Amino acid sequence: MKRPVIGRVIVLLLAATIVLSACSGNANQSTASQPTAIQPMASQLEADVIGTVWVANEEGNSITVIDAATNQVLTTLTGIEGAHNLQVAPDGKTVWAVSGHDSLAIMIDAVTYEVDGVVPTGSMPAHIVLSPDGKKAYVTNGAENTVTVIDVETKMSIATIPVGEYPHGLRPSPDGRWMFVANAKSTTLSVIDTQSDTLVADIEVGESPVQVGFSPDGQVVYFSLNAENALGKVDVAKGSLVGKVSVGGGPIQVFVTPDNKYILVANQGTQDNPSTSVSIVDVATFTVVATIETGKGAHGVVIDPSGRYAYITNIFENTVSVIDIEQRSVIATIPSGSAPNGISFSTVPAVSAPSTRIQLEIPEVGQMDMPGMTP
Repeated sequence: MKRPVIGRVIVLLLAATIVLSACSGNANQSTASQPTAIQPMASQLEADVIGTVWVANEEGNSITVIDAATNQVLTTLTGIEGAHNLQVAPDGKTVWAVSGHDSLAIMIDAVTYEVDGVVPTGSMPAHIVLSPDGKKAYVTNGAENTVTVIDVETKMSIATIPVGEYPHGLRPSPDGRWMFVANAKSTTLSVIDTQSDTLVADIEVGESPVQVGFSPDGQVVYFSLNAENALGKVDVAKGSLVGKVSVGGGPIQVFVTPDNKYILVANQGTQDNPSTSVSIVDVATFTVVATIETGKGAHGVVIDPSGRYAYITNIFENTVSVIDIEQRSVIATIPSGSAPNGISFSTVPAVSAPSTRIQLEIPEVGQMDMPGMTP
């Protein structure tokens, strides 16, 4: 609306005050005559996310660390052969990654970028997740149809659990009571009781489930059905399939927004026929409400705790797309290593890296200091 004449006169007389107020963020003092330079751009206004984004580059044998506040690469950690997937611990202070080549789970300090532990897994480890209390890590072993359970404090394997054929993605329920495992070469989700670390059920869901994602209340678990180009959902209390919806081609990872409004599904397709999109599914109606173009082979998905931004690995073009979920658009594209796969978010503020490229020193198994000993 136009200001009355007397208002304009007042604005002119108090120009200095207005400029000072605008610089301190008082939007009510802005006028048409003021230069737009004193008003932050939309992207600057929204750059309020604090933390780091960690990306496993499988063919690059590396991990890319991104400052979430600037969407700039902080450093690249090299030396993990076949870094398929990784997971930030609940406190954000450490990151666990798997080496598919060497069959290892590797613990990295999220601040110093040093290796704090190495634990053997089964053959062809795929995904690693931590329990909500951070006390245990679970690793799917694709070639052995098992899940390795690791005690985080002692950095030792404490159980091996048989599951379905070619277990791949897995995630715990928000209360930590259950671990759901997607068995990629079968039609089932395996359910692990985390108190006893035993298999308690296999739920029939459809062709080639690859990854799972829980609703924040833990009542529903969603999963990609790669061979059906669909997203499915299971009622956790009933332990049965309750719905499916078609998404893009070759869906891989899924993630639910913290407010439980949407499920994001990354559609990878194949290397010969890559998909390039993320499907946004409305939780209430269980329908696709938006499709966002990202990059070739959209694969991994993580959402920052505020629920504003999603980060997508594009496995066939070596980039990470940043999506503004509210605006439903890509706001940044960040270079990564070769074949970016797993992705995770740490709420710990970004720390400047000593170098743009850091070689991880990964000791032989059994060469780490024992718990309780001074390094």
